[in-house]
Amino acid sequence: MQTSPRLRLPRLLVLGTDSRLARGYLVLFGLSVLVMLVLPDSPVAMAPMLLTAPLSLFGVALPFGPGTEGGGPGEALAVGFWAAWVLLCALVNAAALGALTAKRSATAPVRSNNLPARNLLAPAVDNWLARAYCAVVAVALGFFLYAVLLSPDPGFAGIWPLITAAPFSFLAVPLSLPAEYSGIPGLGTLVFTVAVGLAGLVNAVLIGRLAHRLREGR
Repeated sequence: MQTSPRLRLPRLLVLGTDSRLARGYLVLFGLSVLVMLVLPDSPVAMAPMLLTAPLSLFGVALPFGPGTEGGGPGEALAVGFWAAWVLLCALVNAAALGALTAKRSATAPVRSNNLPARNLLAPAVDNWLARAYCAVVAVALGFFLYAVLLSPDPGFAGIWPLITAAPFSFLAVPLSLPAEYSGIPGLGTLVFTVAVGLAGLVNAVLIGRLAHRLREGR
């Protein structure tokens, strides 16, 4: 007997809980939250934010969150909103991982296997969600390059590319340090930019695959 569509769980929740990879990620996220509560002043307390990146890190642009001054209902509301946002980010990331192992719908188009690399990267550019994310990463990298190459005071311009392409983008820092001190002008900036761009591309592929699976579930 066919199940009524109204009784089906949302596709995002199904993808986030229907595979070992996704469930393993949610267990790891739950453990990280427990560590954060037990050791709030430890560096590992940032684990939930890193595990739910990049979406969770976009919250730094909001004017409120944990640590909001004033106390009372305002602070409680800010903390509650932040907790709900991080949980939603965890579900989205779990669904993206679940989309990697989800079976393709029988009605979904099948791409040619003549160009495996092209097929692998296609989800990063063949849907509006992934393209919008790529645009955000491109703007962040453009701002970084402008600040480093043209601005007299770049400041902390590199933080925005790191946030938009997290968590893999954080590998760009140790990768670019040897190039920065190699004595070759601009090599560190080049390595950092390429590493962040590749990290953003990985995220875009995951976002694109998730978008495809959500579309197939309609």
